[in-house]
Amino acid sequence: MTNFKIQIVSDTVCPWCYVGHRRLSRAIATHKQSHPNDTFSITWHAFYLNPGSPFYPGVDKRQHYVSKFGAQTADAMFARLTAVGAEEGIAFKFGGRTGRTRNSHRLIAYAGKKSDGNNDGLQTRVVEALFKAYFEEEKNITDRAVLLEAGVKAGLPEAEVEKVLDSDECGAEVDADAERARRRFISGVPHFTIQEKYAVGGAESPDAFLEVFDAVKRDEK
Repeated sequence: MTNFKIQIVSDTVCPWCYVGHRRLSRAIATHKQSHPNDTFSITWHAFYLNPGSPFYPGVDKRQHYVSKFGAQTADAMFARLTAVGAEEGIAFKFGGRTGRTRNSHRLIAYAGKKSDGNNDGLQTRVVEALFKAYFEEEKNITDRAVLLEAGVKAGLPEAEVEKVLDSDECGAEVDADAERARRRFISGVPHFTIQEKYAVGGAESPDAFLEVFDAVKRDEK
C-alpha cells in the first residue's frame, strides 16, 4: 500500500487550477481501480496570481481579463476554457467580479490546519466549493458572504468560518506559502509535487499523473 502525498500550489482565481484538480481527481480514481488500498493525502498551498488586486468589492472579472490580455486574446481564452471545462464537467462562466484572493487562501489554510493530517478531505472540499462559486456561479471571491457560504458548504462550522474571516488567522501562513513558491521559482499554477520528489506543472492530462504514480510504486520495490 502506498500513501501518496500531493502538494498543490494554486490560486482560487486560476481556471487552470480548477481543470488541473479535476484531472488529478480522474487520475486518482483510475489508479485506485488497480490499487484500491493506496491512499492520497492532498495539501493545498497559496499562490497569488494578482497580488496587487483590490479587496472587496473587487473589479469586473471580464474587464480584468480584457485589460490584462486584450479583448481578442481574452475571448479566445474564454472559448478554450469553455471547451476544456466541458470535458472536465466544469461549466465556466466569466461574469461577476474578481479581486485579491488572500482571504480565500486563509480559509483554505484554516481547513488544512483543522484536518491536521487526518486525510478527511476537508481542505479539498473548501477549495472545490470556492472554485465552483467563482468559476461556475459567478460569485465574488472577495465577498465575505461567499467565503462563509463555501466554508460551511464544505463542512466547517459557521462560527469558526466567521472567526477566521473576521480576523487575520492563517494570514502569515498563506503569505509564507506564496513567498515560498516564489523562492522555488514557481511562476505559474497549478503546480503539483508528489512524494516531495516528482513535479507536475500545469493542468496536465490524467496520464501525466498516472505516470508519476507508477514511478512512485516502482521506487518502493
